[in-house]
Amino acid sequence: MTEILKLSGPGKNALSSVMMRHVLEGLDKAAGAPVLLTGEGDAFSAGLDLKEVLSLDTGGMVAFLRLLEQCMTTLYLYPGPTIAVVNGHAIAGGSVLVACCDVRIATSKPTAKIGLNETALGLRLPPRILSILRRRLPPQHIDEVLLGAGLFDPEKARRLGLVDEVADDPYEVGLARHAALAKHPAEVYAQTKRDLRGTADDLYPEADHARAVDERLASWTSDVVRMKVLSALKR
Repeated sequence: MTEILKLSGPGKNALSSVMMRHVLEGLDKAAGAPVLLTGEGDAFSAGLDLKEVLSLDTGGMVAFLRLLEQCMTTLYLYPGPTIAVVNGHAIAGGSVLVACCDVRIATSKPTAKIGLNETALGLRLPPRILSILRRRLPPQHIDEVLLGAGLFDPEKARRLGLVDEVADDPYEVGLARHAALAKHPAEVYAQTKRDLRGTADDLYPEADHARAVDERLASWTSDVVRMKVLSALKR
């Protein structure tokens, strides 16, 4: 049976702490069964909850970044099949969620924007998330995606490797892909996925992880970044 995990919340399903815990609870409940991840309404997720980001002091930001990495890492390493049905905008953190899934089907609507614009906002990606993106984005396009920090229509996103397929009805296609993957022996699927992806420690060693997160804090708490985030909120 497929577990449907829906992102539903303010700010076009923005990734708040509450939303990230919702994803983690959904994955825990699914317990290795196939998971289909999609968004409510006309968006998958427009990215991190920037209002929450602006409200955090240094200690709160550390906790937020650790929760963000836990959410993404848990999804990336989830033992069962995962399908992202990208029904609309998937921006920044929303696009990271998509990258963490095994198969990624996007809407064909050209108004949908998909991409990783963290560099444009002045934000350094947490270490394990960067490691996931290095594995999931094609080497020939990773500079354009991460350094260019653009937002792309679904077809361009497919060419750059941000999604695997574009469909008029991504939900229907996603269900079909899930049905095919669910036919594989679950234990072997999980073992093969672990062989391919390893563990959180393989993404970034635990012994160095806290230091690496701390090194990135300045880019999340500086006045310059706060001004950019405020500007993004006004748009």
